[in-house]
Amino acid sequence: MSATMRPIRLFIIFLLATLACSAMAAERDFPASTQRGKLAITNYPIVTVNGNALRLSPGSRIWNTQQLTQIPNSLGTDTYLVNYTLNAQGDIDRVWILTPDEASQKIETQRNGNKL
Repeated sequence: MSATMRPIRLFIIFLLATLACSAMAAERDFPASTQRGKLAITNYPIVTVNGNALRLSPGSRIWNTQQLTQIPNSLGTDTYLVNYTLNAQGDIDRVWILTPDEASQKIETQRNGNKL
């Protein structure tokens, strides 16, 4: 590798890393049917949301504050402020654990009217 190629290659790697980090900081898009509540895993697949017992649907997805999927058992017994959706059977199918910034916003401003 020539001496001039190495700085260019390092610069390209730096640019790609910067773009990846900025993409991770993007606002999350929540469906129009999104609801908000305080969720705790009680007896998987049973959870409580605002004190009400609900069930996580088979194949439900939970995203943490870094937008990575999280398995329910890894959440422990803590309570999380979340946005969530229900499927046709009334089970929770999608959960987003909110960042402090997202939690400070009203749910109405986070909903995307174009999604279900």
